[in-house]
This record gives sequence, structure tokens and C-alpha cells, in this order.
Amino acid sequence: SMSLREHALALFRSAVGTVRPAPMLKRAVKLQGDGGPQLLVKGQAFPVKRNLYLVGFGKAVLGMAAAAEEILGDHLIRGIVSVPIGIQESLRQAGMQEMLLKPHSKIQVIEGAKNNLPDSEALKGAAAIQQLAEGLTADDLLLVLISGGGSALLPAPIPPILLEEKEKLTKMLASRGAAIQELNTVRKALSVLKGGGLAQIAYPAQVVSLILSDVIGDPLDIIASGPTAASSHSIQDCLQILTKYNLLHSLPKSVETVLSRSPTKPTAAEDYSHVCNIIIGSNTLALDEAKCQAEGLGYATLILSAAVHGKVGHVAMLYCQLIQLLHLGFSGLGEGPLSDGVRGNLLQLAAELEIPGLDLAEFLQVLRGLGPKRAVCILAGGETTVQLQGTGKGGRNQELALRVALGLHRAWAMETSSSPGHCEIIFLSGGTDGQDGPTEAAGAFCSPELVSEALQEGLDVEAFLSNNDSYTFFSQFQDGHHLLVTGLTGTNVMDIQAILIRDR
Repeated sequence: SMSLREHALALFRSAVGTVRPAPMLKRAVKLQGDGGPQLLVKGQAFPVKRNLYLVGFGKAVLGMAAAAEEILGDHLIRGIVSVPIGIQESLRQAGMQEMLLKPHSKIQVIEGAKNNLPDSEALKGAAAIQQLAEGLTADDLLLVLISGGGSALLPAPIPPILLEEKEKLTKMLASRGAAIQELNTVRKALSVLKGGGLAQIAYPAQVVSLILSDVIGDPLDIIASGPTAASSHSIQDCLQILTKYNLLHSLPKSVETVLSRSPTKPTAAEDYSHVCNIIIGSNTLALDEAKCQAEGLGYATLILSAAVHGKVGHVAMLYCQLIQLLHLGFSGLGEGPLSDGVRGNLLQLAAELEIPGLDLAEFLQVLRGLGPKRAVCILAGGETTVQLQGTGKGGRNQELALRVALGLHRAWAMETSSSPGHCEIIFLSGGTDGQDGPTEAAGAFCSPELVSEALQEGLDVEAFLSNNDSYTFFSQFQDGHHLLVTGLTGTNVMDIQAILIRDR
């Protein structure tokens, strides 16, 4: 029988597998021949003659483009994708040929955005995409591929603004504490292609966007700054943000010029009747696949949320309490003052984290109904934030796993009577892109026994945590058993967490 770790790994791999570019596109897009060829996208039909164009931008777009070209065949006239610098070489070295375009591809690849920052190469890519879109007619169909990281790969400031000026303004806002939503609102107001700009330029062509979401809640106008979605922000919003951070009177001349010329109302929704935006991959889809697999392995499986976010310490506490509750259930203490205390803690933590769409009370009710001794799997996804204090190596997933391990160790140290003897428990957190921080790991596994083992080896877990050095910690153990190493996956739908518990 497989170990709990093997089960957790299998679930993670199946979740990632379902949002890999090729299977994802093949599920969403079909070419149908009878009675004049048609492109079927999630059940909607678009007639195609030889009038199909493709553009794309984002970290996972190269694999998406390779899969799309295979599906579209001769119907595709030409395409341009803007992808991160060095990605073709990385995929070649990783042996991921299926993510690369064929030698005689009709799709041009432009690499740019070094360190995920807009640069002159990304500017060239954006200009080429803009030119292609401008030349389209009412008879044309433009397929747009979008994934996370697309924002930096599609920079086209409205003239006369220079890229440097736009970047400097963004940096000033960030240094004054502006949130990512605020940064994007300002960026979009100064961009030709963002905030629906690409869709407007492509008019009157039919625009079909296939989107791989790496943002909580999958908001169309936020993913890659929404080049084909109606922006929910106006120039007024932009001016408000600049005022809030006291920047309105120190703007470059070019930015003032553009803001004074901009229409005060956002483009109306009816101006997007030629656009069809479809999310073909997301954290939710990945979790649904993992749930099917877990049920196949015999676990009673619940999905907590696909929108878990917040400081890594808070999120770790939430998972610790959940694991304690599962453990109490296994020990026959699912009812009573101990469990009630843990439930109370959980409800309070969930209220503080403000996870959108999570009804924890209802979730706990369902959990209660599973009955004792049942093998249980709880899945969740989202993205935590880590405040860097140290100089160590790690990433948010490894740090989350280590914090969960420490929390469990402390909880069990206090309850001397109920050590996790009669059941096995494992917690896994991993990044679906296969990378967690600057390390080769995607994340890590932990068990309630991990910290005790570490103490026996003379390892001080708290010291590793305060130096943000989770990778070095996990590397101390034989055969890297606690690190989750998958290699580059060519996709990204944020992170996935799994808690598995079963009888020994």
C-alpha cells in the first residue's frame, strides 16, 4: 500500500497535470469540420476560414501556443507570443519538447521581461502584438492566450509616456505602500493594451481569450491586467490613488498629458460584444481534479477553499487547528470541550483571514458528519505572503509547511496524553509552477513528528524560520524526503495544500 506521502504527491501531480497547457487546451478547444469548419470553445462555435490569428503573453503561454497550433493546424495564419526571457532554453533543458513550438511554426516567439519587469524586449513584443491586432477585419478571428506574468510582457505606455517613466511611477507607488490592485489600476490607465485595450484595438474582429488564472477569484480585469476585459476602473480611480499617495503634483509631464486627455468614463460593456473571455485553467479546476483522485484512493475529501491568502503565519495556524480537529476526531474526542475550543479558534482565524466565499461553520459541520476513523483528505489552494526578514533560502510553500510542523509540535507538547500515535498525518504545500522561491523545490511535506526528529538532530526550527531558511532546513533530512521536487511544470494556478489523515 502507498505511503501517505506518495498519496499526497499523487494528488498534487494530478492537480497540476489537469492545468498543464496541452490537456487544458484540448479540453477547452476543438476544431470541427462538418458543414464548414468551426472552432468550438467551451461549447461556443466560431466559424473559421483561413482567417485565424493568435497572440499570447504570460509565463505559461508558450506551452499553450504549442498546443493551440496543433489543434488549429492550417487554419492558423500567423501568431505572436511574448514570453519570459530564457524560457525556451529552460524547457529544452528540462526535456519538455511538447511545450515548444515546432520548427516551421507560424507563431513568432519574442522573449522579454527579465526578472519579471517590463523591458525593451517586452516592449517590442507588445508593439508586434498591437500591430497584428490593428490590422484585423470583421472577418478575422483573434485567439488570445493569457497567463500570469502577462502584465510585464505586454507593456505599451500611451504616447508620449516612456516605459521608464511608467516604471518609475509604479515603483514610487509601491514604495509608498500601494496594494497590487492600486498599482494595476494606475498601470492600466497609462497603457495602450491593458484594461481592455487589446480587445478595442482588435475590433471589429471576433476576439476569443483563453485564460489560465493565477489570481484569487479569477477576476478577468486583473489577470495580466485584463487586456481583453472591460476595466472596472476609470481615470477618476487612477487620480484618487495618485492623490492618496501624494503623487499627483510630482508626475512626469507625459503622464499629466495622458491623464488630462483620457475619457473620464470607462469603456462601456456593450463595446465588448465582440469579445469572449474564457477561463480554461484555475486553482479551482486543479483542486477538483485532486478531489476526484483522492476519492479514488478511498479518502473522504473536502475542498476548504481555492482562495486561501494572508500572512503565512496566520494561514499555518489555520491548518494546524484543522489538523488538530481531525486528530481529535480520530482519537474519539470529536465532541467535547477540546474540540469545541479548536472549532472556536478556527472560526476566529477564518474571520481574521477573510477568505472570500468560505463558510467555515458549514465546512466544519460536514467534517463532523464524516464519522470517526474515516481516512480524510482536505484540499485547499491560493497564495500566502511571506514578510522576508532573513537571508536564508526558501519559498512561501516550504515556510508554510515548516510553520505547520512547528505549530503541531507545540500543540502536541502541551497535550501530553494525545500524541498522534494511532493515526498518520501529512501536510503538503506546493506551487503549481514547480518553483517555490529561489529553490529547485516546489514546496514541502511535513508530519507532526518532524520537529521532534529535527530536535534529535540538533536542528533549531525557530532559527531556520526567523532566517526564512526553510529550504536549508528540509535539505538536512536524508534523501530530500520532505522536499516536493517536480521540476518546471509549464503552468501556474498559484499554490495547493493537502492534509491527509488515516489509521495507522
